[in-house]
Amino acid sequence: MFSKEKLLKEADFKAVLSGGPGGQHANKTSTKVVLSWDLGNTQLFTAEERERLQQKLSSKLTKDLILQLSSDHSRSQHKNKELVITRFFKLIEKSLIIPRKRKKTKPSRASKLRRLEGKKKQAQKKANRQKPKI
Repeated sequence: MFSKEKLLKEADFKAVLSGGPGGQHANKTSTKVVLSWDLGNTQLFTAEERERLQQKLSSKLTKDLILQLSSDHSRSQHKNKELVITRFFKLIEKSLIIPRKRKKTKPSRASKLRRLEGKKKQAQKKANRQKPKI
């Protein structure tokens, strides 16, 4: 697993002006926090993990393989920084999970019988709609 402290050292934080709640306060204080992390130059992950991250985060990465996350949910810059950090860690952890391969299974005997029974009922229903044969 990766070290969160080292990952945070690689990330850059920037505080910018944001809209949203706060009225005049929002117009004069930089409460929005933007996290930038360079996937291309990271040394924390193996080549295989970097490839997986690039594949999973492709919609969130820039052309230069930089991940940018921002938070302007709160009026407090500190809370926004905490929010963006937790989102960042969750995103990285979720992207590194290797999905298990599906094991193929055969249908059970009972499920086969239920399917055949349903087919018989449907056929009987259709047969009852026909004109009687004389």
